[in-house]
Amino acid sequence: MNPVVPTHKFVVYQMMFHLWGNQYSGPLKRNGSYIENGVTKFSDISTKGLQALKKKGISHLYATGLLEHATMEDFSAFGSPLDHPMVVKGRAGSPFAIKDYYDVNPFLATEPQHRMREFSNMLDRIHQNQLKLIIDFVPNHLARQYYSDQKPNGVEDFGARDQKDISFSPKNNFYFLPGTQFEIPDGVHPPVESHISYIEIPSKVSGNNVFSAKPSIHDWFETVKLNYGLDVQHGHVLHADPIPDTWLKMLDVLTYWTHKGVDGFRCDMAEMVPVEFWAYVIPKIKAINPSVVFIAEIYQPDRYRDYIFRGKFDYLYDKVGLYDGIRRLMEQKPHGTTADITKVWQQESGDFSEHMLRFLENHDETRINSPGFAASNVWSSIPGMVVTSTLHHGPVMIYFGQEFGEKANEIEGFNEADDRTSMFDFWRVDTHQRWLNAGKFDGGKLSKEEKEIDAFYVDLMLWIQKSSAIKEGKFFDLQYAQSAHYPAQKVYSYLRYTDQEALLILTNFDANHAHEFDIEIPELAYTMMHRNPGKTKISKQYFPPTQTQKPSIQGKKVFLPANSSLVITLE
Repeated sequence: MNPVVPTHKFVVYQMMFHLWGNQYSGPLKRNGSYIENGVTKFSDISTKGLQALKKKGISHLYATGLLEHATMEDFSAFGSPLDHPMVVKGRAGSPFAIKDYYDVNPFLATEPQHRMREFSNMLDRIHQNQLKLIIDFVPNHLARQYYSDQKPNGVEDFGARDQKDISFSPKNNFYFLPGTQFEIPDGVHPPVESHISYIEIPSKVSGNNVFSAKPSIHDWFETVKLNYGLDVQHGHVLHADPIPDTWLKMLDVLTYWTHKGVDGFRCDMAEMVPVEFWAYVIPKIKAINPSVVFIAEIYQPDRYRDYIFRGKFDYLYDKVGLYDGIRRLMEQKPHGTTADITKVWQQESGDFSEHMLRFLENHDETRINSPGFAASNVWSSIPGMVVTSTLHHGPVMIYFGQEFGEKANEIEGFNEADDRTSMFDFWRVDTHQRWLNAGKFDGGKLSKEEKEIDAFYVDLMLWIQKSSAIKEGKFFDLQYAQSAHYPAQKVYSYLRYTDQEALLILTNFDANHAHEFDIEIPELAYTMMHRNPGKTKISKQYFPPTQTQKPSIQGKKVFLPANSSLVITLE
């Protein structure tokens, strides 16, 4: 009998929150305000909308940009000080330049003075519809003009007691550059004028570890680096005894939102914060609510085990691994082969594969259907998404609009048509808004092709959460067992199995050619699956609906059209 493996197969749906519910359909203004171009309100996350997401197989909502961040909008009448536009990126601002860890963005509320009440009502609706909410926790940096007007009694702002005449002290919340004044980077020209100079003396170190009073426009100049007792300039020596003040302040922040009822935290650039902090704080939060999920954004595979087993993270982003490998395949790059997938499972198999969160899109990466990725063929997401969702039993994430083939090729303002959906501007996302359909959430304005792509995603997301082989089964790579005639560069084949279910999964990443071949399942695989060679039954056929030929199998003979996948049950 196979050992019982914990089930981690859930579906995270990332929504760039200020864009997700925007129903404004009139002409948009470049660098427009939230009043001019529209913005999501907490009330837009309606029961009808939540039920529509539930029917898509979504289990967790990752709402990017809820916490109050620096913006060029003026909410000083509601207790939120005006931010200087020279240290804000875009009219909306960056969701990762947090201005108040204890507040939500006022522009998301119908009545800004009651924004926390409206947030709590939304969270109640999410839970009433059997969904969970994940919010951002941005531990490495915050906005240059951080100020909390909503902090609980007894909580001090970051830097309130910092000794500013020394560059580093474990007692400080920030790193300083004594004797300097912060200089605005060359090329910063905000769309909102200010007749008052931005003054910061001494200059604080910028969020991406730039120890210069004049960072470049490409740096995280709008943020300041937080000090966790790590002497970055002198050997990265950690001073953690006594517990640094920043650790205690961040524990307070996480405790606050856990008591509010959020279900998890997506931890931005977690690898830039000492693993010792995570080992300290995560158990304390799980003592309050053991079901709270912690997801780390991390890009150093050699540190994965450390952040899982020492840092106690539940899941890590699998960007430098499966995403990069599959992207090379989808882009039809000469060096993109299925060997990248084999390398991933070899590195991640065994003790932590179920801790990897897989995806093909998020707010940092280019859209699949954009000119900079795989725009030549919208259906290239089929084999990539099948492998992303079924390779192991960890969770999968999709980014709103991905399921419709969103192109993201508009110039919004700060965002200059870089093949990504802007997180810095007030705008709308075309395909998603047409699915929204003025609050009907029925996809009534989608094209035939967009509806077909959506149907593929819905079927896949629902299926992976029902299949025991996908949710908790073992894995067997078949690439090594194939003949010399097998198209190993573009076709990837593998098994997922439990005692109850065994699946053969075949994918063709070739965007231009069908492939026909014999599939070999070695005796070792049948032994490990506790099965004898026998009958097969086609379970799923994922292929572009525009193609007349479907994937098929007759005996050992397999036919896979371009950009297709075939899932076979071994009976």
